[in-house]
Amino acid sequence: MSTPGALLTRSPASGSGRGPAVQVLLTVVWGGYAAGAGLGWGSSELADVMGDFGLSAAALIAAVSCFQYARTRANRDRLAWVLFALSSLMSACGNAVWGWYEVVIREEMPSPSPAQFFFLCFAPPAIVGLLVLAKRPVTRAGWVCLALDSWLIAGSLLTLSWSLALAKSARSHSAGSVPGAALELAYPLLDIALVSMVLVLHFRRSAANRSAINTAIAALALTVLCDAIFTSPLLKETYRSGQLLDAGWFAGSLLLAYAPWGARRGGGYAPDRAGPVRGPRPVSRPIAGSLPALTPYLAAAVCTLGILYNVIESRSVDKVVVVTGCTVVLALVVRQGIMLLDNIALTQELAQKENHFRSLVQGSSDVIMIAAPTGTLRYVSPAAAGVYGREAEELVGTELAALIHPDDLGRVVHEVRRFLAAPPAEEPTTRIECRFESGDGEWLNVESTVNRHQGGLILNSRDVTERVRLQAQLQHSAEHDPLTDLPNRALFTRRVRQALTGRRAGDHSAAVLFIDLDGFKAVNDTIGHQAGDELLVEAARRLQESVRSGDTAARLGGDEFAALVLGDGGRDRGAREYQVHEIADRLRTTLSQPYRIAGSEVRVAASIGVAFADPGITPSDLMRNADLAMYRAKAGGKDRVELYAPQMQAEVVRKAELAGRLRTALHEGQFTLLHEPVVSLTTGQVTAVAAQARWRSAQGILFTPAEFLRVAEYNGGGSAPTGVPDVSRTAELGRWLLEEAVGQAADRHRAGHDVPVALRMTAQRLLDRAMPLGSVESLLTRYGLPSGALLIELADSDPRVPFDELERRLRGLRRLGVLIALDGFGSGYAAMSALRRLPVDMLKLDRGLVEGVVESARLHKITAGLLRIANDLGMQSVADGVDLPEQVMALRAMGCTHGQGAAFSGPLDEYRLRRALVRGTFPVPGEAVRPALAGGSPGGSMALHGGSHNETPVPPA
Repeated sequence: MSTPGALLTRSPASGSGRGPAVQVLLTVVWGGYAAGAGLGWGSSELADVMGDFGLSAAALIAAVSCFQYARTRANRDRLAWVLFALSSLMSACGNAVWGWYEVVIREEMPSPSPAQFFFLCFAPPAIVGLLVLAKRPVTRAGWVCLALDSWLIAGSLLTLSWSLALAKSARSHSAGSVPGAALELAYPLLDIALVSMVLVLHFRRSAANRSAINTAIAALALTVLCDAIFTSPLLKETYRSGQLLDAGWFAGSLLLAYAPWGARRGGGYAPDRAGPVRGPRPVSRPIAGSLPALTPYLAAAVCTLGILYNVIESRSVDKVVVVTGCTVVLALVVRQGIMLLDNIALTQELAQKENHFRSLVQGSSDVIMIAAPTGTLRYVSPAAAGVYGREAEELVGTELAALIHPDDLGRVVHEVRRFLAAPPAEEPTTRIECRFESGDGEWLNVESTVNRHQGGLILNSRDVTERVRLQAQLQHSAEHDPLTDLPNRALFTRRVRQALTGRRAGDHSAAVLFIDLDGFKAVNDTIGHQAGDELLVEAARRLQESVRSGDTAARLGGDEFAALVLGDGGRDRGAREYQVHEIADRLRTTLSQPYRIAGSEVRVAASIGVAFADPGITPSDLMRNADLAMYRAKAGGKDRVELYAPQMQAEVVRKAELAGRLRTALHEGQFTLLHEPVVSLTTGQVTAVAAQARWRSAQGILFTPAEFLRVAEYNGGGSAPTGVPDVSRTAELGRWLLEEAVGQAADRHRAGHDVPVALRMTAQRLLDRAMPLGSVESLLTRYGLPSGALLIELADSDPRVPFDELERRLRGLRRLGVLIALDGFGSGYAAMSALRRLPVDMLKLDRGLVEGVVESARLHKITAGLLRIANDLGMQSVADGVDLPEQVMALRAMGCTHGQGAAFSGPLDEYRLRRALVRGTFPVPGEAVRPALAGGSPGGSMALHGGSHNETPVPPA
C-alpha cells in the first residue's frame, strides 16, 4: 500500500492528532500533481503515465481507504462505503486499461473498449451508495416525493445538457454504430443521475457522520464536474492525458480517500468517539431549510433555460427537450399536489395536537405559568383558581416576585440567575421550592419545575403544603420521644454537639446531666406499665419546667433522662460547678416528689450524674462522663447527685482491661480449680470439699473469686461501668466450673475418696437458660458420679427471682441426687423465706457471723439461734471462714456440725487434696465433746440419714 493509503487507513483514535498533517500531505501531493499537469510534466511520455496510471493509483487509494473504513464499522453506512470503494475501483481499472493502450502498447483506444465499460460501472455503485446514505422516507408519499425530486433534478439537467452538448454528440454519432452512440451518451447520462442523487442527498442526508458524507459528496461532485467538462465537444477533441483536467479527477479520488478518516466526526453516530456529545445541535439557517422547498422550482427554471437556449439559438425544439420538459412539469404538478395534501394533513394534525395540549394544560392540576424575561406573568393556566384561590386572569400581568414570600425571594432570584447562566445542554431544568401567596392571604408551599422559554421561564407549579407539613411532622417524630414529646437521644446528641462546636465552643461551663429514676421498675411490676408511662410523662413535665428556656431536657430511653445546661460564659469553674450542682439537686428534689398515679401515691427517687465540657472534649465523651457519674450516684446509695471525676473513667478502663484478660483466660485455659476441705467439728474428719475457681494470671498470681467474679458479672467496656451483666461470660465460666468440679470429683471417687464436692451458685445462675437441667444430669451420667456426691450451695437469692420457678428447679436437682445447701445463712433478708419454701438439706452460716461469734455477744446469740433452728429441722450446718481455734470451740459448743477455713486448711490443689483425703482427719482444737443440740450424725459424713425438713413438723411462719 502506498504511503497516502497507509496514512488514510490509520485507526480512528489517532485521527484527531494526525488530521492536519494528513491534510497538508494530501494538499502537497495534489498541488504537485496539479503543477505537473499545468506544466505538461516536461514530456509527453511522462504526461501519459501520470495522466493514466497516476489517476489509476489515486482511485485505487480511494478504493482501499473506503473498503478499510467499511471493515471497521458495523452500522448501515458500511454498505455505502463498500459501494464507494467499488466505484473507485472501477475508475482505477478504467484508467489502468486506458494507460495500457496509450502507454504500454501505444495503440489507439478501440471503441467500444474495456476502459469504457469500467468508466460506465463507476456511477451505478456510487448512486446506490448515496441512496443508502440518504434518510429514508417513512411514508409512501415520502418515497414518491423522493422519486419526483430525483427526476426533477435529473430531467432539468438532462434538458440543459441535451441542449448544450448531448444533442450535437448524439447527431454526430448517429451515423456510426448504435452501440457506439449508446456508449457515448451513457456516460454523461449516468453522471446526470449521479449529480441528481448528490443534490437529493444534500437535502435528505442522514444525521450520521455528516462531515464524512459531505466530503464524499464533494469528491463525487468534483469527479462528475470533470466528467461533464470532458464530455463537452470542444474539450473532448483536444484532450490528452496528463492535462490540467486530470488534476480534478486526481483531487476527487484523494478527497474520497480522505473522507471517512480525516473528516471531523459529527452528528448522532460516532462509534469511535468517547463521551457524550456536548451542546445542542446547531440550528439550521433559514436559507438551508428553504432549499428543499425551492428544489422543484429550481429544476423547472433549469428546464426552462434549456428550452430558451434552443429558442435563442434559433434551433428547432428537440423532441427530447420537449418530452423531458413535459415530464418535469408533470412531476412538478404531481409533487405540488402531494405537498398540498401533506400540508392539509399537517395543518389538521397540528390543530388536533394544539387542542390536545390545550386540554392537558387547562385540565392539569398543576399550575403552568409563563413569565417574560422581565418577570411579568404572560400566561397562567386555569388550575390557579383551585390551587392558589386566585383566578388566572387576575395573575396575568402580575410581577412574579410580588407573589413570593419576602424571606424566600432572595434565594429564588439567586437560583433563577444561576439556572439561566448555566448551559442549557447541561442543565435543561431546575426545581425551586418557595412560599406563594394565595387568594386568602395565606402562604402556600409551592414546588415549581422551571424551564427556559424565549428568554423567559415556564413554571410548572404544584401545592406541596401538606407534604411539607407531613415532613415537618415526621422530622419532629424522628427527633422526639413519642411518649413524653421530649427530644430523644439523637436530637440531644446534636444539641450537645452544637453547644461544643458552635459559637459557644470557647465556653467550657456547659454541663450535661444524666438522670435515672430509682425504683421505676418496681412501679411497672406492681401497678402496671400504663401507670409507669403516666409516671414518665409527669416526670418529663417536671423536668421540662425545671430547666431554663435555652437548655434542653431529653428522654434517652426507659427511665433515663438527660438535660443540657448551657454555660453563662463565666470563667470561675468552682462557682459554675456549685451552680450546676444546685440545679441538679433541685431537679433531684423535684423528681423525687410523690406522684399521683391511678388514684394512689407513688414515690421514686432520682440519681443524677453531672459532667462539664472540658476543653477539647467530644459530645460522646461528655455524655459518657455524665453516664459514668450517674452510675456512680446509683452505686453510692441512689437518690443523690454525683459530679464526674477522671478516676471514674480510669476505673472503667481498669475493669475493661481486667474483663478482657478474663475473656482471654477463659479461652486459653488459665483457670484452675482448688478445693477447701469441710471438716467435722467433733471428729476432724473431712466430710466434703468446696470447689473454688482460681485465675492464674500471666505473672503467676492467683486471683480469688471475690476478685475475678465481680469482673465476670459486669462488662466494663460500655458507657455504663456499667451495671450490665455479661451473661455470656458468666455462663461460660459457670459451665467450666461445673464440668471441671464434677470431672475431678469422679476421678477421686474412682480413687476411693468418696467425699461430696460442693459448688456455690446463685439463684440467677440456676435459672439461667444456658444451664438446663439436662446438662447436670448428663454430666453426672457421663462421669459416673453417684447420688449425693454433688452439693450445690445456693447463695442468698435476690427477692426479684421467682420462688416458684426456683423451687421447681431445686426439686428437679434433688431428684437427680443433688444435695442443696442454703449459703450465707443469716446475712440476707430473704433467708427465712428461702428456708420456708425451698427444699434445703443443709445450712451454711455466713462468714460475717463466724468472724464475730467470739468477740460479739450479740452475734453469738444470733448464731446460736440460727444453729438451733437448723438442729430443730434436722439439718446439718456448716460454718464458713473458721480461721481461729476459739471460733471452732464456740461453734461446736453452739451445735454447729461442720466448718471450713484456715483453722483446718486453706484451698488445696489436687495433689495436696488427695494427701489430705488419705490422711482423712484434721486436728480439732479443744475436747471432742458431743454438743447438747447436735442433730444428725455427730461426726463423719455429711450424707443425710433422714428426710428433708419438709417432713419435720414446723410451725407456720
